[in-house]
Amino acid sequence: MTSHGSTDPVVVAIDGPAGSGKSSVAKGVARVLGLVYLDSGAMYRALTWAVLDQGIDLDDLQSVSEVADRVGPTLAWSTDPDQPTTLIGDLDVSTAIRQAPVTSAVSHVAAVPRVREVLVDCQRRAVSEAQQAGQGIVVEGRDIGSIVLPNADVKIWLIADPLVRAARRAAEDVAAGRTVITDVEAVAADLARRDTADATRAVSPTTRPVDAFEVDASHLTLQEVIALVANIVSTHTSAQSTQSHVDGVSP
Repeated sequence: MTSHGSTDPVVVAIDGPAGSGKSSVAKGVARVLGLVYLDSGAMYRALTWAVLDQGIDLDDLQSVSEVADRVGPTLAWSTDPDQPTTLIGDLDVSTAIRQAPVTSAVSHVAAVPRVREVLVDCQRRAVSEAQQAGQGIVVEGRDIGSIVLPNADVKIWLIADPLVRAARRAAEDVAAGRTVITDVEAVAADLARRDTADATRAVSPTTRPVDAFEVDASHLTLQEVIALVANIVSTHTSAQSTQSHVDGVSP
């Protein structure tokens, strides 16, 4: 799938608060449209895991920044939506980064300016590599459409009712066998904490891009949300392509 009537593969940004279903939707849309997939949050989790693994105080911003400088260049990832993986060097940390200690600390680490600088570069590099390979890509996170990829072809702002988000997150964690809080109200409180931290941080706060399509997943099944977003992407890119031909922008 190309974008804007050009030969550039399409870039789709999916943002939204914690637990809104971004990962599942992004992977599903990538499968439906034949695109690759990037979970930007996994990068922040990987750095957080490294900080915790090294026993560094989360409030020691200098040391956390140094970890970002050391670990960032070693990050690797698979963009296959069926087998997304995150590696630090040769170490696969895909499972470790989903555990409760990382979940509790990731918003704190993600607020460190140097961490965001390093990982935004990684995310842009991943998109560039996909496009150079002729692949369209779906990227999901908290600041993709607003900061990381402001020129993304299609931007989606995915939301859901807080209790719905909490119930889904708890169910996902149980299904994955992760050692986490399973009480829905406790999960809701944790998501609210992360929402506040993400929305109020000084660098790249989570915010809806002004040109994003808002999708409320509260009362839709996962497959319904995937179909809706895929349709938005297909319709929008087709419309852009048609308009570009009409305007003479693209041959």
